[in-house]
Amino acid sequence: MRRIMLCTDLDRTLLPNGSQPESIGSRQRFARLVEKVGLHLVYVSGRHRELVQHAICEYAIPVPDHSVTDVGTRIYRVHSGGWEPFEQWSRKLDNELNGFDLSRLKERLGNLGGLRLQEPGKQNEHKLSFYVADYSRREAMRVLVDRFLENGKAPVRTIWSYDEVGKIGLLDIIPAAATKLHAVRFLMQEECYGEQDVVYAGDSGNDLDVLQSEIKSIVVANAADEIKMEVRKHKRNADRLVIAGGGFKGMNGNYAAGILEGIARFFPELLRYMD
Repeated sequence: MRRIMLCTDLDRTLLPNGSQPESIGSRQRFARLVEKVGLHLVYVSGRHRELVQHAICEYAIPVPDHSVTDVGTRIYRVHSGGWEPFEQWSRKLDNELNGFDLSRLKERLGNLGGLRLQEPGKQNEHKLSFYVADYSRREAMRVLVDRFLENGKAPVRTIWSYDEVGKIGLLDIIPAAATKLHAVRFLMQEECYGEQDVVYAGDSGNDLDVLQSEIKSIVVANAADEIKMEVRKHKRNADRLVIAGGGFKGMNGNYAAGILEGIARFFPELLRYMD
């Protein structure tokens, strides 16, 4: 059996926690495929480890082989003994920071009106996270934060997002190299996978760096139209892109159904395992 690495975002990609409906049985069909074929499964999520583990139980999705968590700042190897941090990735991020200490920004940024430090469990030495009280003012806040980060001279990048459940803005400051694309390519190299044997599924702006790369990519049907347009516009090789439209095995293309639709297009030899 061909070795295939499937990397997927969780929220609103595999997990049906968006507003669009999920096709009945699609998640179960996804889990059976992973088990039957022995796909090398990687979850790539902004969630921290405990929330990924919670999602595995809550949504009855397969336990992965690896998990990229905390907005790309952590990689875990998952095996019978538990979740083992991938220290090679941590060392790589240390090298990228080159002695820059994220923690020294806590007080300075915390004194800015509108930013509040997130809970200790949502922080690590490669990730500094704040709540943004008024997300509508994020552009003005971005200017102020960039000033504190020496106008781009600090070896970090900022990620601004919105928590629809908590109804609050989020700001993550992480090493510039801690992107989903860098993490996926790192795992490909560590586990000896070529681009022809790797596929990535996503739905949102924080997946764009992978979706627009040369890696085979699936955009689930429930993704926003602007994401679909952006990927179509910048994906150099159209043969490496599937935007799920529904209809595959009577499913609607949302969430797990869209992932299955893309896998069937890229790896038709796996169709017989999808019943």
